[in-house]
Amino acid sequence: MSIIVDTPLWPGPRGWLFAHLASDASYEELHTFAQHLGLGPRAFDRDHYDLPEHLHARALDMGAEHVAPRELVTRLRAAGLRRPKGAFRPPADRPR
Repeated sequence: MSIIVDTPLWPGPRGWLFAHLASDASYEELHTFAQHLGLGPRAFDRDHYDLPEHLHARALDMGAEHVAPRELVTRLRAAGLRRPKGAFRPPADRPR
């Protein structure tokens, strides 16, 4: 499994902090992990899920690897899974 997550640093709704949850292997792996974690499709943004701070520890307990934010982006790029803003997202890349 190659699920990676960074530190919850980004402010979001309700005053929560968010982390990024991604896979450096496949979108299918990412969507499956997110579904088991309880994240809905609306939490998916191009190439990652926005992970609320209160689910961060659970993601780590489920086997996600904690990485620095820059490493997360580097690993997505190296795997060919990075989708910058405005990038077309094929239907197979979208969550179910």
